[in-house]
Amino acid sequence: MPIKPYVLSKKISYRSVDDRDILYFVEATRQGIKFPFFLSIAKRSPFNLNEWSHFLHLSERTMQRYVKEKKTFNPLQSEKILQITLLFTLGTDVFGDHEKFHTWLEADNLALGKIKPKELLDTAFGILLLKDELSRIEHGVLA
Repeated sequence: MPIKPYVLSKKISYRSVDDRDILYFVEATRQGIKFPFFLSIAKRSPFNLNEWSHFLHLSERTMQRYVKEKKTFNPLQSEKILQITLLFTLGTDVFGDHEKFHTWLEADNLALGKIKPKELLDTAFGILLLKDELSRIEHGVLA
């Protein structure tokens, strides 16, 4: 199934993703995210390449090689890139803008055991926990 570029280029968030989009994300994950596309995502996020390398479990040196050689990320890394992108869009929607969401990501969070939400972006379980926490915030259910 070829990936329709509009799906990956449109504003994606958990709210706007339907079953067809999920199948495109599955295929994009399997094919791997190409570095130039990742770079366009990274530029819109509050994270630098060092932070992304931590989230993707890559060394800084490997990330620099990806930059230089414009490599394609493996499926696990591609999936994580898409999950973080979806979460970032959801967080921006919940908080109303990028800066407020970024501030939330950087602040110690009592509901999350006094850790910074950003520290959970390196695992799928952490991303799911943050998605759930954003949903609670959105609906006014605070811990």
